[in-house]
Amino acid sequence: MTASIATNQTILVVGGGIAGMTAALEAAECGKQVILVEKSPTLGGRTSMLYRYFPKMCFPTCGLEINLRRLRGNPNVRVMTMTEVSAVTGSRGDYNVTLKVQPRYINESCTACGDCGKAVTAEVPNVANYGLDKVKAAYLPHGMAYPQRYVIDPSIVGTPEGEAAKAACKFGAVDLGMQEETLELKVGSVVWATGWRPYDANKIQPYGYDRFANVITSLEFERLCDPQGPTGGKILRPGDGKEAKNIAFIQCAGSRDENHLRHCSRICCMATLKHTQYVREANAEAKSTVYYIDIRVIDRLEDFYQNVQKDPNVSFVKSKVARVALNEANDNPILHGVDTEGYHRYATEHDLVVLAVGMEPEVVGVKLPEDIVLDSSNFIEGSKSGGMFGAGSAASPLDVNRAVQSATAAAMRSIQVIHKTASTEAA
Repeated sequence: MTASIATNQTILVVGGGIAGMTAALEAAECGKQVILVEKSPTLGGRTSMLYRYFPKMCFPTCGLEINLRRLRGNPNVRVMTMTEVSAVTGSRGDYNVTLKVQPRYINESCTACGDCGKAVTAEVPNVANYGLDKVKAAYLPHGMAYPQRYVIDPSIVGTPEGEAAKAACKFGAVDLGMQEETLELKVGSVVWATGWRPYDANKIQPYGYDRFANVITSLEFERLCDPQGPTGGKILRPGDGKEAKNIAFIQCAGSRDENHLRHCSRICCMATLKHTQYVREANAEAKSTVYYIDIRVIDRLEDFYQNVQKDPNVSFVKSKVARVALNEANDNPILHGVDTEGYHRYATEHDLVVLAVGMEPEVVGVKLPEDIVLDSSNFIEGSKSGGMFGAGSAASPLDVNRAVQSATAAAMRSIQVIHKTASTEAA
């Protein structure tokens, strides 16, 4: 189905994470019409997959709940999930956009009662937990999902499992006949808030992520520590399910490296400092060792760093780990390298290794308009004509706080484009 919506007085925001939500809300609350599109079934992005923020150690519900309330109450924002931008043509103030909307197989009658999920036995990897566990093939993405509607995985459409989900729904919300839709719309400005993705740890061969079960990424560790995560908040080794009590954190895993990501991802140091506190909370006797090149924290975050340094259960080793080997007797990873402060070689055994992987823009692999200008790391600088803008971690490696600031700035620039377009047409 093809439909035409919006005008050149509309702002399109691509990406429904914390930056996209912020950009959409700031523009909408200034009276502008906004379309917010997100390729996944729910808004929130990677922020919704955090256990806590640093440095206050508060929960993501703090920011997300407020923004979701603002979205629900603002008629100027149209939210479209499971939607991707397939083409953008035109110029500043007059863009033609093609959207592809994937079927959810659940319509707006859904009450999130969960009966469809109870009716199926098939399981799929749980994206919200980075695939560390599985969920039913009829599922609610997570507790704060917006919209609060279930999703039917395409793998059970046309199978008895899909029919069982449909039969279980008392409200007629399961629609297995949904098809992909194409929408054509006209907008005046585009904010690209497509977010970031973790660097592929499989590419960092010396660290053994692809070979050793007890080497994981920092994002996976974040989910392990969350009571809503795959282990109920217990820090258990993926290899054997035993509690991890001696954990190594390797900084700059793939960042600041000409063979991988050239840039500093900015959030990794603070994320690891936060993770050491998760370890202490889970087990007061557990030890954390941070292997680092240098710890990069600024302004208000410095106090958090200093408090972690005072923790007797946290040690810091100034070293770029050369490689990770394996003690085959107990599946413990062994870190090899040189301590650059003491200038001595080490071969230190830990029961779990966490790689602080860097962030790269999610736009890698996305077909962007030719007008878009990217920096050397593929972050969005804007467009040549000045009608499109990068926001949040699509524009630069940023933490949540700075991503929100970046998104607000992008929204204000988009509003300027809309105003100038209106003024030109009036003249």
